[in-house]
Amino acid sequence: MVTARKDLFEEIQEKLEGKKVRIVFPEGNDKRILSAAVRLSLTTHLQPVVLGKPEELKELGNSLFLQTSGLEIIDHLNYDEIDEMLAAFVERRAGKVTEEQARELLKDVNYFGTMLVYMKKVAGLVSGATHSTGDTVRPALQIIKTKPGVKRTSGAFIMSRNATRFIFADCAINPTLDAEGLAEVAVESAKTAKSFNVTPRVAMLSFSTLGSASTPDSQKVAEATKLFREKAPIVPVVGEIQFDAAFVPGVAKLKCPDSEIQGDANVYVFPSLEAGNIGYKIAQRLGQFEAIGPILQGLNAPVNDLSRGCDEIDVIKLALITAVQSLQD
Repeated sequence: MVTARKDLFEEIQEKLEGKKVRIVFPEGNDKRILSAAVRLSLTTHLQPVVLGKPEELKELGNSLFLQTSGLEIIDHLNYDEIDEMLAAFVERRAGKVTEEQARELLKDVNYFGTMLVYMKKVAGLVSGATHSTGDTVRPALQIIKTKPGVKRTSGAFIMSRNATRFIFADCAINPTLDAEGLAEVAVESAKTAKSFNVTPRVAMLSFSTLGSASTPDSQKVAEATKLFREKAPIVPVVGEIQFDAAFVPGVAKLKCPDSEIQGDANVYVFPSLEAGNIGYKIAQRLGQFEAIGPILQGLNAPVNDLSRGCDEIDVIKLALITAVQSLQD
């Protein structure tokens, strides 16, 4: 098991000290979002930008005994620079929307917030407290888009317990992936690991270990492992591999004694969304790990999705994660 010297969020706050990274929160009328934004505005880590009508947010703040005067609030329905944003949106969509259609779409807080990210007026976006994952991800895919060479976004969780942390992916976005897709998710997950002070050691998970079973599913994971080695040749990887062989040194010694990973994997790539979603929730509920995310990987700028069951602390933590992502090359 790989450990780090400090708690994850202690490290994150040190990394962000004095940065005042601008993060937009489209759902300013939600009390959890507003409370988190006010708390973050009192730090040197983030400068929250909250969407909503100033008078409504001030009234909500007063009802919650919050001082909102330190917040930057943008009324997206009365935005001074809307013409510039409209032109940028129409150009970005390259003939797929008219100016009239763009004007209607920008009434949606997630489209508006995503355009603030695209235009570099903010560094990242956190949404999802009152919207579905699709509502958050769709504008990001249409406007921010994926990085060069990356065909899809994926959802990773940082699984944290005390000073121990792992990366689990894809647990949020892609129901099924071919070998190339699994390899791509693995590469992006290794990058996510590095961003949070985890030196990646990747396990490509399956019900089979290095040919102990041979089915199209296990062969797909084996092929994905080969593709990963081509894309990231210096990162240790093993696959296809069962979870116990990736996690327990004694099992690894029996099942894959020649592997460069001997029960010390810290990035776990699941063969399907079904497996990933089940896996992270088992670790969360039975293993008492905190599941931070999903962190959207592969985008040109960070956009992250909250659970609609989130609380104020969840909002703060995902905002800090988003800020760290914005500092990466």
